[in-house]
Amino acid sequence: MSDQKISAKIPHFDGLHYDHWSELMENLLRSKGLWIYIEKGIKEQVPGTTLTDAQQTQLENARMKDHKVKHYLFRAIDRTVFEQILDRRTSKIVWESLKRKFGGNDRVKKSLLNSLRRDFEVLAMKETETITEYFTRVMAVANKMRSNGEEMPDSKVVEKVLRTLTERFTYVVVSIEESKDTSSMSIDELQSTLVVHEQKFKRYSNEVDQALNIESSRGRGRGRGRGRGRGRGYPVFNKATVDGTRKLTMHNSM
Repeated sequence: MSDQKISAKIPHFDGLHYDHWSELMENLLRSKGLWIYIEKGIKEQVPGTTLTDAQQTQLENARMKDHKVKHYLFRAIDRTVFEQILDRRTSKIVWESLKRKFGGNDRVKKSLLNSLRRDFEVLAMKETETITEYFTRVMAVANKMRSNGEEMPDSKVVEKVLRTLTERFTYVVVSIEESKDTSSMSIDELQSTLVVHEQKFKRYSNEVDQALNIESSRGRGRGRGRGRGRGRGYPVFNKATVDGTRKLTMHNSM
């Protein structure tokens, strides 16, 4: 099996659900004939003793396979988890360190949940983000909180999103809060509604930009013609008027 296929099968561990992850990881290592290095470790050379050539070869092979097990473990865990492992000499030491820190440790789980709560609290949509991208970020944190025992109803996520959208969605938020019961609104319903309005924003912005470009071109043409052709019925645009019209149009479209 290629390294790429093996990598795809390595169970990921981010500090949550250790019991489930450890079972999956144990099964993977057993299937590779490597679990013995977690279970029994490596018998290192006793200081002051001399090994035969066969014993030296056996020890080197064991060390190589132990490095392979550590490679699997390091590929499986997040960087934040990795940094908590102070002693990484052997795969057995790494495994036991993970077990002590995350295996049924309520204090660690509480600490992780508190960290996730802080992450959820500071979430806010970026100006460069789309609605879909922002929902992906929000749901990633919300789902981790749920899986760690936090009460996370849809209404809490809906309220969070409505509070933290960028200013261009202000009119949309007001419209949703006036016309819908947000306490019973599903996350999917909110996302689909916002995506529709986001598409409208893009369409109106494109139309306004095209109008400004046309007016700008006509303005240059009139300048070259020393003012001739004025008053022939062409619409006149300016940035302030267009911005005000855009807001009014978007408000009336909701």
